Amino acid sequence: MYPGLRTSVMVAMLGVGCAAVAQNVLPTSGGSHRWAVVLHGGAGVIERRSMSAEMDAEYRAALKRSLQAAADVLEKGGSSMDAVETAIKLMEDDPLFNAGRGAVFTANGKNELDAAMMDGATMKAGAVAGVTRTRHPISLARAVMEKSPHVMLIGEGADRFAASVDLEQVPPSYFFTERRWQGLIRQLKKEGAPLPQRPQGAPPAPKGGMAEIEPPDTHKYGTVGVVALDRSGNIAAGTSTGGTQAKRWGRVGDSPIIGAGTYASNESCAVSATGTGEYFIRLTVARTICALVQYKGMKLQDAADEVVQTELKAIHGDGGVIAIAADGQMAWSFNTPGMYRGRVEEGKAIDVRIYADER
Repeated sequence: MYPGLRTSVMVAMLGVGCAAVAQNVLPTSGGSHRWAVVLHGGAGVIERRSMSAEMDAEYRAALKRSLQAAADVLEKGGSSMDAVETAIKLMEDDPLFNAGRGAVFTANGKNELDAAMMDGATMKAGAVAGVTRTRHPISLARAVMEKSPHVMLIGEGADRFAASVDLEQVPPSYFFTERRWQGLIRQLKKEGAPLPQRPQGAPPAPKGGMAEIEPPDTHKYGTVGVVALDRSGNIAAGTSTGGTQAKRWGRVGDSPIIGAGTYASNESCAVSATGTGEYFIRLTVARTICALVQYKGMKLQDAADEVVQTELKAIHGDGGVIAIAADGQMAWSFNTPGMYRGRVEEGKAIDVRIYADER
């Protein structure tokens, strides 16, 4: 189905059916809009039977905190960009999530962080990959967008740029968490791969090891992301991740790739993705969803389902997305047993869910 989908988008872009295209352009800034936020904390094998009641409660509370922080920004008249950054910074500081301080480890025993932000009003974007010393990669992605002539920076250079614009720098050991370290060790032992030395600056190993308290591959790959709509009618998207557990050779996934894991345009929608990034890159998942909205006039939920449930599955990709449009439509779609997710809109209560059977 994907080739036909691509053809239909290209035909619309070439001007065939221009009247229909014009009717599908969504509102831009100016006038009063009801703010809204959608958030995710990663997708994967997340099932009730393997999640303790305590861990379930911890994740729900963390999702609510981040949603509330974004809502507070928007309720005070803040921008969608500010709301996205604020919420993701909280998740980057929370060891529950595979981003920032909760990031998984590479096969070499390091934390390498990726992030991206995109402004739907201007279509400006910033991204970073392989960051090891910047506390908040999402803020660095925004700084790349706003304070440099570039879209993407990587590795040591990205961290040097972060320091040059006064973003907080931390030693690599700041991102160490015992749970993620033990997850790496279990995986490498299972693969028969060499075990890296415990990172310099990490706390002493606990005596007797550490009990496994959540599904073993919940954070083998995962992401955090936020999309938001502000009262000016502008939307934005942001994504931050530690990538895949035990990744090698400087692997980079979809999260910092504009159009794959992150995308935003007021004329279509804002999307943040989570899952096995290689498949999201091949399908340019985020941009394809927005193209279906912009050029085929599809409802946001239908567009997300078309890509995630049909196109992504067809190439054996797994994961999910969250999305928001400038007219207030909100959506999420995932083809895994669970996805940490939540949403809130002006005048309504926060809605947080984890498992696939929570409709």
